Amino acid sequence: MSYFNELYQEVILDHNKRPRNFGELSEANSQAHGNNPLCGDRLTVYVRLDGNTIAEVRFKGAGCAISTASASLMTEALKGKTVEEVEQLFQKFHAMVTGKEMSEQSAADLGKLTVFRGVSEYPIRVKCTTLAWHTMLAAIHRSDETVSTE
Repeated sequence: MSYFNELYQEVILDHNKRPRNFGELSEANSQAHGNNPLCGDRLTVYVRLDGNTIAEVRFKGAGCAISTASASLMTEALKGKTVEEVEQLFQKFHAMVTGKEMSEQSAADLGKLTVFRGVSEYPIRVKCTTLAWHTMLAAIHRSDETVSTE
């Protein structure tokens, strides 16, 4: 097993067993619900926006290890970012997990999120990996519809 695969597995397992920013956010001023019917992942993303900036973000739900780890790492990466920065980071993340070419700068911008680079080899897992991200976008844009990756 390569070093990258070992790191991927280690980070995924850690964030699945001990998800960061897990639980409801009572002072949230926006939230959205997400569902991946194929895998059974369900989550709610809670956001407290201060103007155009994410002051706090949490999630709650149940899902596979990849979905939970992705939500956990996403919440760590997005605190303090503006809505525009979140959208740009999502575009880079989505390009990476779907196997698109990625510049060194994009990889640097993604930081720890690059552990999901190998997901592109398993297209069925892309939906698990991106559910929290699509749900986050719905929350910051105050969409009332449940996000579905199906």
